[in-house]
Amino acid sequence: MGNHVKRGIFYPEMAGLFAVWPIFNRDGEVPVCLSKAFAYVNLWVLLNLCLGESGKRPLPKASSRTDCHPLIRTTSMEKPYILHMFTPEKNLSPFDVNMALDAGWTSAIPYLGLQPQEIRAMVQDAIFSRSRSGLRRTGIFIGGRDAKLAVDMLRSCEQAMVPPFEVSCFADPSGAFTTAAAMVAIVERELELKFHTDLAGKKVLALGGTGPVGQIAATLAAKAGAEVRIVGRQLEKAEAMAHLCDTEFGDGQIHITGDADANKGERILDADVVFATAAAGIEVLSAELVSMAPHLKVAADVNAVPPSGIAGLDAHHAGHPIPGSPGGAVGVGALAIGNIKYQTQSALLKKMRECERPVYLSFDDAFEVARGFAASLYGASA
Repeated sequence: MGNHVKRGIFYPEMAGLFAVWPIFNRDGEVPVCLSKAFAYVNLWVLLNLCLGESGKRPLPKASSRTDCHPLIRTTSMEKPYILHMFTPEKNLSPFDVNMALDAGWTSAIPYLGLQPQEIRAMVQDAIFSRSRSGLRRTGIFIGGRDAKLAVDMLRSCEQAMVPPFEVSCFADPSGAFTTAAAMVAIVERELELKFHTDLAGKKVLALGGTGPVGQIAATLAAKAGAEVRIVGRQLEKAEAMAHLCDTEFGDGQIHITGDADANKGERILDADVVFATAAAGIEVLSAELVSMAPHLKVAADVNAVPPSGIAGLDAHHAGHPIPGSPGGAVGVGALAIGNIKYQTQSALLKKMRECERPVYLSFDDAFEVARGFAASLYGASA
């Protein structure tokens, strides 16, 4: 430890650690044993501050001792950037923690197994415990694996704010929002660069599209004017997810349809774009289907684990021709998408930390940022 009061052996850094890293049980409470431990630590600190080395006389006033200056300086230290990370799951994504710290957040505090009805109390605990200047250094990140639940929790966060007590919030469950945004932005860019067109009016198949990435990619493409089908193994689930996208993510302003894997051979005949968003290691667009797609222009795959979700596509491909495509389609692999996804998530985490006013960030915001990166970074290498 560096700074300390020589007569009392007090370390301000240790007090800061206890201040910014609380420990919770599954009910979100500090265990009794730890509460007692913190009480003993605080008592020990107080005694050391008040008593001298022998423990029998008080220290001289700080103004008359130069060796107390480090303690005085700690009172003027800048407040830490604290990111409260909410998830309904039992674990928080290490990826998101790394991203948060690399984006400049001082502390990333996990809250596990949260339910929607708990969000209000958690948010208000966060906003009422800091000054106005501290609130600008406070944020909430929403993870998990469920896109709808993340959107619901983000809305709950916003509704729980009591201006001027308000902080920025960002939802990105399993990275689905930033991944989907990156994929659609790159596909849009490839359509522009290679085919001099855009997504408006294009027929898009989201293969394996019932998961979070497929849902959001379908939604973003539909909002850009495409005719989108979510294709899954079970027709009923695909139709349910399409309806969810229309009502929950598209505010009733889009119309996505659901379809079954069994019909891929028919649907590929007039498809312009394919999003491969199935689980890792599952090929959803075979070489045979590629050869049957005369209108196919761009196919993108978010799966970096072999085998590729699209036959003939490598994870490193960025606008490379797809072997056997009769229409000269190009492919975008997972690592090309991941580059834009990384830049997008980092930018949004930094925006939370740097903005003057609180922001509430979701997939639409991610798409706006991803479009910018696709135009500058991806376009420069195309």
